[in-house]
Amino acid sequence: MIQNILKDCKVAMEKGVDAAKREFSSVRSGKASPSMLDTVKVEMYGQLMAMNQVANVSAPEPRLLMVTPFDKGQVKAIEKAIRESNLGLDPSAQGAVIRVPLPSMNEQRRKELAKLLHKYAEDGRIAVRHARTNARDALKKLSGVSEDEVKHAEKDLQKLHDEEIAKIDAAMKAKEAEIMEV
Repeated sequence: MIQNILKDCKVAMEKGVDAAKREFSSVRSGKASPSMLDTVKVEMYGQLMAMNQVANVSAPEPRLLMVTPFDKGQVKAIEKAIRESNLGLDPSAQGAVIRVPLPSMNEQRRKELAKLLHKYAEDGRIAVRHARTNARDALKKLSGVSEDEVKHAEKDLQKLHDEEIAKIDAAMKAKEAEIMEV
């Protein structure tokens, strides 16, 4: 029983860490990367869709992204979604292709991106804490288990929590160093 709760909790915590790392990859550092637009949601056909579901994103040059919509009639919707995302990008449609030049990074923009990183890291930490809380509640509801076993399981749970939080912090620090590098 206790092992299952801990295992489920570990899976949930790892999902939180993976989500944070995915968000980190969408924050741009010095050069263009197609994953930068992964967090952009496009309103199409009455619902929000991920960029990679509606267009092909490539980085032909270090300071340029090319977005090729699968449906040529949705160029305007995709352009609008990129412009309204908090990435500070100014796309321009040229026929059936959207060019997204990356502005050069100034000190203020680097600080804004670092702030965004901290927000994503906090979201990841919240997911990890949430998983810990759910597991702790499940442990307290167990019947037929001694208090000592529950206490020991809670210690393991806290250790697991601390390890996952450390992974998020390490990934954030690495990405922050990459952003602040001139």
